[in-house]
Amino acid sequence: MEEELQGVQTFNEGVKACVPTIMGYLGIGIAMGIVGKAIGLSVWQVFLMSLIVYAGSAQFIICGLIAISAPIPSIIFTVFLVNLRHFLMSLSVANHFKKDSLLNGIGIGTLLTDESYGVLMATLAQRPAVSSRWTHGLNITAYATWILATVIGAMLGNFIPDPNVLGLDFALTAMFLGLFLFQVQLPLKFQKKKTIIILVATAASLYFLMSIVSAELAVILATLLGCGIGVTLKDE
Repeated sequence: MEEELQGVQTFNEGVKACVPTIMGYLGIGIAMGIVGKAIGLSVWQVFLMSLIVYAGSAQFIICGLIAISAPIPSIIFTVFLVNLRHFLMSLSVANHFKKDSLLNGIGIGTLLTDESYGVLMATLAQRPAVSSRWTHGLNITAYATWILATVIGAMLGNFIPDPNVLGLDFALTAMFLGLFLFQVQLPLKFQKKKTIIILVATAASLYFLMSIVSAELAVILATLLGCGIGVTLKDE
């Protein structure tokens, strides 16, 4: 009971919380390495891309744009749009770490991904607080796993067939579904009506917005709308 009140604190607890993400990153990271090798990138180039960019969907897009010899400015702008949602994610968790130093905040925001954000929010739904040490354990473990997985994929790229044949293309989707279910489990239990309204409104607005704007911008706008509805609705 005392542990529940205090939340989660240690670096090692963050590492343990990252285990589901590790399993997903291994699959999709190896697939990313295979794709990078297939378009002519060296193992070192795949390593540096994962080290600096560290964004699964963006790295796949970069590989696709490199394959068609797209100009560098268009690659940079496209990746910026794809990753723009990370500003929202970082802003939404900043309040939980307002007592920490600026350096800690930069470290958390820099390594925050869709998957680690999902784990963090699912944990905050069950615990009153998490420490920056716990979050660093989660983020750094995911970061190291992603880099390792992509390098392994690049090294094995000449020997592994199309990743779709092995089902590796579904690894990221499966991981997102798992994180989503963990995150909405408690809200559906204690605030069922409010949670359903938010989910339906967000999904409907996303579907509509994707027909008039880019998918990346649609995600951001639908997220903002969902947040606005969540703030407006009264708790049950």
